[in-house]
Amino acid sequence: MNDYPFVPSDVAMYRRMLSARDGVIDEQTWDDLLLPAYSAQLARETSIFGQQELHRRLHAEEGAAGAQRVRGLLADDARRQQLQTATRDLRRADREISETLFGDSLPSPPRWLPLLKWMPWALLLSAGLALVLGWLPMWGVALALCLALCAMQMKHHDAVQEWGRILDATQLMLRAHSLLPWDDAAQAARLNRRLSRSLMADMPGVRDYSEWLFLQNVRHYYRSREVVNEHIAFLRASFERVVVLDADLALARHLAQTAHCWAEPGDAVTLRAVVHPLLSDAGALDFDMADKGVFISGQNGVGKSTLLRTVGLNLITARAFGFCYAARAVTPLLPVYSSMQNEDALGDGESFYMAELRRGRELLSLAAQRPAIFIIDEIFRGTNYLESVSAAAAVLHALAQQGRVVVASHHLVLASLLSDCLAPWCVHRSGGAWLLTPGLLKDTNGIALLSQQGYTPAITTRANRVHAWLSDYMAHPADQMPI
Repeated sequence: MNDYPFVPSDVAMYRRMLSARDGVIDEQTWDDLLLPAYSAQLARETSIFGQQELHRRLHAEEGAAGAQRVRGLLADDARRQQLQTATRDLRRADREISETLFGDSLPSPPRWLPLLKWMPWALLLSAGLALVLGWLPMWGVALALCLALCAMQMKHHDAVQEWGRILDATQLMLRAHSLLPWDDAAQAARLNRRLSRSLMADMPGVRDYSEWLFLQNVRHYYRSREVVNEHIAFLRASFERVVVLDADLALARHLAQTAHCWAEPGDAVTLRAVVHPLLSDAGALDFDMADKGVFISGQNGVGKSTLLRTVGLNLITARAFGFCYAARAVTPLLPVYSSMQNEDALGDGESFYMAELRRGRELLSLAAQRPAIFIIDEIFRGTNYLESVSAAAAVLHALAQQGRVVVASHHLVLASLLSDCLAPWCVHRSGGAWLLTPGLLKDTNGIALLSQQGYTPAITTRANRVHAWLSDYMAHPADQMPI
């Protein structure tokens, strides 16, 4: 079965309809930590119902409750297969329905609706009288009624087509509900039948005549909307139960094929042999963060950004689903916010540094609301070194007073400036393994990479001379050295 390709706005609609219970991930964090790609991985072979619930949970804080249900499904293969069979047809839905169910009430039917029942018969009667009695005025009446029926179809065509897709998805939901071992399954089946058209109206050939002559599609459009309004409470409850089950089944399928552990609640962060689920060849790594935040240094290309995303994503899955991609995990149930991919916006006249300043201001505002964990990569790169270090030290220190900060930077001086709130750790590779050890990077490789990337020896030699002079100048100021 090929799943319908829903756009992100459709998947996010259910969460937006529950704005009063909105989540704890903002848009930039969602993109920084590659959550769109991760969501797509979780949602394989999952209907729009399950996709919407997975999206909502990633933004929410309920890992423990959902974890118990998923663990039960993982432990009972027979039950899991039975439930997957009952919900399989949900994947045929090609329209999201949360906006219909949780949005504004559907409009009441127009007062002229009862007249639609008599218009076809009036047309047949007028045409019959015109043929039998030869009354010319009757032909005019018949023509007017025929044009009125055509106008009615044209006016309602788009609305009827769109409502048909909504109704199909709603009935797929009710059918799944009726097949599940729930107390109100029979009620779902009865409601599903009330929303269906008659078998006669759907017969090939008969359908076209019933729609164009008797307006069965328009009449069913209004009639079924009344049924939805009448039973909206049951439909909402059905939706909430079906999406939870479909999402639980998606997580159980995913975890049955993935190494993971169930997260233990705690104030500190302990991740043993943690990996990133989007990397097929991801190296496992141990990460710890106690009362202090963490300052991460490392050579260019060693994987500092990957480490940040690995930690951030696992903290989110622990909070949202109750598991991590690790051998053992202890995590606090805190929201996670990041600043990793700031970009200039030429259309809005926002430079790269202005984008960084805006994001820093957003993080400070979030920190003032509640404790959180902040994942930050190379803050304030868009200005000169002195101002970059100064601004970064001030902002990171303020964030660390409200929560915990995990920051990676090439500005090693920040580690000493922030030693009261950030513990220094260095990421490196040894014998093919990915390691995180206490301390700061000692051997940088930025200039060494020049020759590896094809720069001439003259460029590399001059770069080393300037680096040596600058290093000496920082320790013992001297006259300017000409390049």
